Amino acid sequence: MLFFENILLAITAIKSNKMRSCLTMLGIIIGISSVIAISSIGGSAKAAVGKEFEAYGMNYMYLYPNWEMSPDGVEYSDLFMPEDIEALQSRFSEDILYSAPYLNASSDTKIGRLEGELELYGVNAGYNNFTNMSVIHGRMINKSDVEGEKDRIVIDKKAALHFFNNENPVGETLGVIINNEMRDLTIIGIYEVPSSLFDNMNMRSSYLTYVPYSILQTGDMSSYYIELYTNEEKNLDTLANEFIQYLARIKDKDPAFYAYDSAESQLTQVNSILGTLSIAIGAIAAISLVVGGIGIMNIMLVSVTERTREIGIRKSLGARTKDILIQFLIEAMIIAAIGGIIGTALGTAVAGVGMSFAKISVVINPKVIFLAVGFSAMVGMFFGLYPARKAAKLDPIEALRYE
Repeated sequence: MLFFENILLAITAIKSNKMRSCLTMLGIIIGISSVIAISSIGGSAKAAVGKEFEAYGMNYMYLYPNWEMSPDGVEYSDLFMPEDIEALQSRFSEDILYSAPYLNASSDTKIGRLEGELELYGVNAGYNNFTNMSVIHGRMINKSDVEGEKDRIVIDKKAALHFFNNENPVGETLGVIINNEMRDLTIIGIYEVPSSLFDNMNMRSSYLTYVPYSILQTGDMSSYYIELYTNEEKNLDTLANEFIQYLARIKDKDPAFYAYDSAESQLTQVNSILGTLSIAIGAIAAISLVVGGIGIMNIMLVSVTERTREIGIRKSLGARTKDILIQFLIEAMIIAAIGGIIGTALGTAVAGVGMSFAKISVVINPKVIFLAVGFSAMVGMFFGLYPARKAAKLDPIEALRYE
């Protein structure tokens, strides 16, 4: 019996039992749609997170003392001094595009009856060139502000509207407490950042502002961290190890005493977690494929019983055992494949709707779709094999006698 004739027979058999065939496909549809949706949501989340990290700079890193290597704690001499950062910048001038001690503070402020909390982030000149922030009014912190330890501040548009009901309050002042001292900081710039995936996750009630890092330094001028933006054309890990080797040498420490972290390594960790979660949840969802396969086997066994006489007639007319086996295998595979196609469309739609609510562009991997449909057909073949073999081994004489 020709292959295409078997396909036509299978389709005819499916059409003659539409309701039963649809219910049989249901397990496959649920399983495939779940796998596709989870895979697409996971891929979309990874792409969105990667985009956010890229916006903040994939060439970002920070160096710090490795507390695990110092059981007695970090001593003052282990911290980074301004001369250490200057020496590092000078030694790797082509590879370090931006450097500054990591310093921050927070302070309440009040303008008239309006109160709010400011998060003061110390930066060096040119910080805005490496991030996704846009200075919409005024300017950013410059070299003169840092070297002169000037009382300057750059605030975001939301803070400007909150305190001054005006998005351009350049020249106004904000009273803040820095190192237990009240200081009036002059607003020299207003910045804005594009909407972010993390906006809805941000529980911070304070406003992020930027000031010269020099006004946040305490009397000893030390810092626990060094922030760096590096040459994007060079490997981040290689550069970090070179920086650590140099710092360890000038501070007379073992290189293992210092460590680093980077945006790239953090993104790798996030992607690893998201990938593991997607696989775990996808594996659980795939269990329904097994349930769907058992449903196919059950219905195919019923079909074999119902069509016993038909099988006997076909065999008596010359159909070989192989022909009967292929006929029922193809029928089981078509049921599973149709379920896989419907499940793929449903899963893609679910992922699209879910990502639209999260305002994230949906990412559909074509390989996953082909794999899902192919896997559903394999499930149909695997679970349809036993009923097909049972049909193929029927004795034609006994089959013709069957009522």
